[in-house]
Amino acid sequence: MTNETISVGHVVGHNQDSTSNSCSTNGSSFQRILRRIALFAAVASGCLILLSSINPNKFLSSSFFPSLIRPNTSQVTNDIDPLNGVLRNASMKDKTVILTTLNDAWAEPDSIFDLFIESFQIGNNTRGLLKHLVVICLDDKAYSRCLASHPHCYYLRTNGANFTKEASFMSSEYLEMMWRRIEFLGAILEMGYSFVFTDSDVMWLRDPFQRFFQDADFQIACDIFKGNSYDRHNEPNGGFTYVKSNDRTIKFYKFWYFSRRVYPGLHDQDVLNRIKFDPFIERIGLQIRFLDTVYFGGFCQPSRDFNLVCTMHANCCVGLENKLNDLAILLEEWRRYMSPQPSMNAQYSWSVPRNCSTSFQRMRKQNSGSKS
Repeated sequence: MTNETISVGHVVGHNQDSTSNSCSTNGSSFQRILRRIALFAAVASGCLILLSSINPNKFLSSSFFPSLIRPNTSQVTNDIDPLNGVLRNASMKDKTVILTTLNDAWAEPDSIFDLFIESFQIGNNTRGLLKHLVVICLDDKAYSRCLASHPHCYYLRTNGANFTKEASFMSSEYLEMMWRRIEFLGAILEMGYSFVFTDSDVMWLRDPFQRFFQDADFQIACDIFKGNSYDRHNEPNGGFTYVKSNDRTIKFYKFWYFSRRVYPGLHDQDVLNRIKFDPFIERIGLQIRFLDTVYFGGFCQPSRDFNLVCTMHANCCVGLENKLNDLAILLEEWRRYMSPQPSMNAQYSWSVPRNCSTSFQRMRKQNSGSKS
């Protein structure tokens, strides 16, 4: 290496009276050096790419979601960044917002979105939370429907994607929509906003903020809760999360979104069940807590105590009509519980799930019949 360096200096500093043989020799040496530099640069670039796939914490850029937040031409606002304007208008004093997503299939009149909003209106101390709810709309019809009934709507455009129709469970459209959601939530954290994300088939029956853990970065509801909020073997459901914006959660959402490449063909919840044990979680110091189904129940594991339940989710259920039927029954039963003159000796319990309890079996039977 020393000889080559001297040789370069020799070529640069040689006077014009040098012989043609000397110029030829030094020119050949200079070309060899250039070739070696090019080879080194190529190898170094390859190593960086490989290392970035192994250690996303170190090599992912600080802004992992480039050009994700695009100007919203449909929304009339004087704010330079429309999304930031919507979030600011809806946020609590500590920059926390409630987020849900909506497409046309769930936004139709008398559909899921109506039941979702109604649950806030008839819940215990939940009506006031509506002013902090931001509806992320995935198509034109959902956006128009939202604007007609709610003050905080944002149109999230996705080039080349059509999220208008009901996406069949685990279809390519379903997977794309789920991962688009994770990507978008990561961007919200990077903007400095904490959030409660809720699927719109989650009924809000009581203010949940009193039941959240103060020391946790990432809190998530469960399909099956096993008795210990720290136990990573709990079976989480990504349809209801409370996430604080900080360096740890921003890194975690990057890692979660990045991991879709490691586990292709899986949706976000299945990938979460794999990465929740990853050493990366401990390295970044993320504090995870799993929410008890006594307070945050669902059709997988219903909350049994009407005096404690905060939310009920139409999980373990597929099919829009199945969800609509059972959620309407759930809200009717909640109204009876909340009535001004309830029976003194009434024993309240859910009669749901009904249609949802057999929805997966019927879906599998239908799919097997269509293939034969």
